[in-house]
Amino acid sequence: MLTKATQTDFTPICALYQSVCAVMNAAGNDQWVWGEYPNEDFLQKSLDAGTLYIAKEDGALLCAVTVDTHFDPEYETVNWLFGTKPGAFHRLAIAPEHQGKGLGRKIIADVCEILLGMGCNTLRIDTYSNNESAQKLYAAIGMRKAGEVRFFHRPLPFFCYELPLTSTCPMLPLTMHPAFRGGKLTPWGGEKLRTVYGKPIAEVPTGESLEVSCIPGLESTDDTGVKLPDLIARYGARFAGKYAKETFPLLLKFIDAAESLSVQVHPDDAYAGANENGKLGKTEAWLILDAPEGSQLVYGIKNGTNLAELRTACEAGAAVENLLRKVDVKPGDVCFIPAGCVHAIGAGIMLYEIQQSSDVTYRFYDWDRVDKNGNRRELHIDKALDVTDLEFTLDPIPAGDAPVARVLNETYFTLDLINVAGEQNVPAINHFGMLTVLEGDLILTWQGGSRKLVRGESLYVPAASPLLTLTGKGRAALSMPR
Repeated sequence: MLTKATQTDFTPICALYQSVCAVMNAAGNDQWVWGEYPNEDFLQKSLDAGTLYIAKEDGALLCAVTVDTHFDPEYETVNWLFGTKPGAFHRLAIAPEHQGKGLGRKIIADVCEILLGMGCNTLRIDTYSNNESAQKLYAAIGMRKAGEVRFFHRPLPFFCYELPLTSTCPMLPLTMHPAFRGGKLTPWGGEKLRTVYGKPIAEVPTGESLEVSCIPGLESTDDTGVKLPDLIARYGARFAGKYAKETFPLLLKFIDAAESLSVQVHPDDAYAGANENGKLGKTEAWLILDAPEGSQLVYGIKNGTNLAELRTACEAGAAVENLLRKVDVKPGDVCFIPAGCVHAIGAGIMLYEIQQSSDVTYRFYDWDRVDKNGNRRELHIDKALDVTDLEFTLDPIPAGDAPVARVLNETYFTLDLINVAGEQNVPAINHFGMLTVLEGDLILTWQGGSRKLVRGESLYVPAASPLLTLTGKGRAALSMPR
């Protein structure tokens, strides 16, 4: 259908664009203003470059479009999901008398074939935010809305869309926008999620930033607000490995403990499944990011304590404090918290937490705190005692400063710490990964692209991601399912 335009086509091409601009402007769409954009100079340059294509019927011009691999710098800010070799079309104009007849679909199909012939594996485009007809077309053919950009010549944003051109098109890391737990849910929280990591928390205190989450009601999202479970459902195994058809297994958080958290414990899968409506259990791990000198955690129960003693102490309240095993921690320490381990984060500590995707927590003791109405938080002593492991005796381990160190390789997840001083490859992805910048401003690169990352940013890394490299100076963490 599409053929390359020649110089003899130039005058009717210009007339086509003038007529299309007039129709758009009459409908209130000022994306194009003939003579400003597009104009004869743009069209002549496309024609000279051999990238201007047209279609005719009975000698009359049906459409014109530029097909190439050129992108404005603004595209670098978009959180694209697909491809290492992108192509684009620009200035798609369909004769007014042929609009609304399905011609747009046919043209885009031809464009995709042209781009495939050029070695491209994905299509990227943009359209003005008030161009509803184009947006409907792109959605109808399955394009993903990736974000938005702004150009100086128009007051409104332009929406960006993408479409993979092959079934093996690589999938790129997506920055996740977290959900937050704050207020009455985390009365122990503070405001460091905002002051240290720039998180847009809505209230103080806020204790948790759920960076990569499929927890119902607390899902993380992409730049356009699409929730992670919906992305998994849409893109399947190339996005989430075997977890495209299984319960999403992991949850990644930042935790800001301005005050000590309650003394608590989590069940294993068997107990949670039987007693919490089929939910997963909760094994987790912490990486200490910040801790005042002398900071401590509750990390198990003192050796020799039996369940009867623990129950009596819990029922008495503060007496349980004498049975808690406390350990000193400092930034860089890693604590593995299997189901059954009694634990509590100490005041002033900020940490990175990787855990099973579960919100099941049983509280033993909350330091006798009351809210402004004099109410204490709910405790779950019976269930907590059911699942407590009195034999737990692990100690925190230092993370070290190796370029890449797998500091945890447990039943449910792995944790790699990546120290970047120049350039460092990211470990290969197993099903999916969760990559978080802990220190510094880093650049994530892959064949054909890169993205600037800032401290505290977390990305979902799909199963079908290309080889990834971090450059700069800083530190990152990568968590994956085992």
